Amino acid sequence: MPAKKQDVAPEEMAPQAEEMVTPEDASPQTDSENKKPGATRARKAKKATEKSESDTEPENESPGSEGESIPKRKRSYTRPTMNVLSIDERLAVETDADKAKNDLLDLIESMKTKRILTGTIQGVERPEDNPNRSLAVIYHGDFKVIIPAEEAVEPPEDFRGRSESDIMHYMLTKRLGAEVDYIVKGIDPKAGIAVASRLEAMAAKRKEYYFGTDRDGNNLIYNDVCAEARIVSVIRAGIFVDLFGLEIYIPLRELSYQRLLDASAQFQPGQRVLVKVLTVDRSERNQVKVTASVKQAGENPYEKALKKYSVGNRYVGTVSMVDTTGVFVSLDGGVDCLCSYPKRGRPPRGARVTVRVLGINKENNRIWGAITHIATPR
Repeated sequence: MPAKKQDVAPEEMAPQAEEMVTPEDASPQTDSENKKPGATRARKAKKATEKSESDTEPENESPGSEGESIPKRKRSYTRPTMNVLSIDERLAVETDADKAKNDLLDLIESMKTKRILTGTIQGVERPEDNPNRSLAVIYHGDFKVIIPAEEAVEPPEDFRGRSESDIMHYMLTKRLGAEVDYIVKGIDPKAGIAVASRLEAMAAKRKEYYFGTDRDGNNLIYNDVCAEARIVSVIRAGIFVDLFGLEIYIPLRELSYQRLLDASAQFQPGQRVLVKVLTVDRSERNQVKVTASVKQAGENPYEKALKKYSVGNRYVGTVSMVDTTGVFVSLDGGVDCLCSYPKRGRPPRGARVTVRVLGINKENNRIWGAITHIATPR
């Protein structure tokens, strides 16, 4: 029975033919062997092989009958799209094509498996054909991820006489620069655009962290635990943080042990802060309530700093705030000394002054005194 033919690439034909005849060519032949029918077939196969090799010799030219150069046929060869030599066994850097492919795979995986992705809100747009609608814009590589306002923020209960579209647009604008989670809902690879939902990602995180438990059956989020939170919005009176899928408002009094007039002086969207969870209410599964504090997550500076000062002595500080209560002077160590208005007039914020300490209450973390000297600005 004739042997079954194999499909062979053109560049592999010559070596295979040579291999077929090599066992017979390698052994010496006698005159009797040359007269055998098999020897004749072997010689014919050898001649065919030599001819095949000469026909496929790459880039060589032989003179023609009139001295002309006749190019020989070249082997077919396909060059790879990109050949990158890596330092280690595994390539640590990506080409632009690989990065674009991986970015698309990230979006597809998020859409199919509900994997949570993280990005920064880098823009807020209003479509020309629908100016009442607001869209948050996040870039995942070269892909533009769009999150509609209704899928990015929870609307307030009271719009205070303003239209819903204006309120939603304002809330999105206040979150510019914020780091947020999202889940992809649709992709247009040709246009390089994806549509996503932040609220769905937040709901998934709340379920995991507020109702999930560790191996011992304890909740992951509980009273007095310290956790990392993302600042998503800042107003004068406080900040809004995203704490594992739940937006929490933290007022000025819980931001620092020192007096603050404006939260935006020290905080901005995109920052991460350490917070201490004060209370957790899980009575309503769809409406978890949490209170948290930034200042209580750190060490109370008054407990340590008040040991530096004693009643009746003078110290230098900087005016941190002036209000109806008096003048607050920030002393070394992060404590404020409350002083009455000096007779020569209240000093401006930031002025260097000298205060005489009149009293210290270590239980209430309070220190008060009187301004004795105001440095004249140069």
